[in-house]
Amino acid sequence: MTEPTHDEAHGGALGTRLNWLRAAVLGANDGIVSTAGLVVGVAGATDERAALLTAGLSGLLAGSMSMAAGEYVSVSIQRDSEKAALALEKRELREQPEAELAELAELLERRGLSREVAVEAAVQLTERDALKAHARVELGIDPDRLTNPWHAAWASFLAFTAGALLPLLAMVLPPADWRLAVTVASVLAALALTGWSSARLGAAAPPRAVLRNMAGGALAMGVTYLAGTLLDVAGV
Repeated sequence: MTEPTHDEAHGGALGTRLNWLRAAVLGANDGIVSTAGLVVGVAGATDERAALLTAGLSGLLAGSMSMAAGEYVSVSIQRDSEKAALALEKRELREQPEAELAELAELLERRGLSREVAVEAAVQLTERDALKAHARVELGIDPDRLTNPWHAAWASFLAFTAGALLPLLAMVLPPADWRLAVTVASVLAALALTGWSSARLGAAAPPRAVLRNMAGGALAMGVTYLAGTLLDVAGV
């Protein structure tokens, strides 16, 4: 008989994976809603395919670049903070090794270990890799897996682009009489999917997340379509 295997991810790896998946879902959702609102708003003012394509493509590029730049900046700040915290910890380990060992033992004891076991564990972890032990237990940082701003930027760019392509293509590909209906139906279906996905990733109830997501998208499209229609009526 073969030994049963257990391949379930644990700890930081699972948390990192869920964070990336959640960011991808939210990025795609932003791309869907913002681009849908833009092209539907323009559709309220004109039915010219060139104008719709120009507006949608401009929104896609502006939104994806903005998302990528924002993620790069925010994750760069986080990475700089992590590096600064690690540098400070490294200096403290060099200058106050006994105090740092006692601090690590106290932190392990707070996590439920007995005093004796916590001290022994702290000694063993320090002998193996003191900086890594303090980074993980004290700071909650894995020195081998610091956040990467380029990964975050590309993930946001691709997720937003993928989401934005749906309303853009739904608006410019069908015949003029079907454009609005196809776009609205496609967008609501996509928002239902992203709402369900985000709820599942967060272990929440999908129905409420789906309805909230669809309602937000429908409101955005309704407001922009009304604005476009009023501009058209006003001859702007």
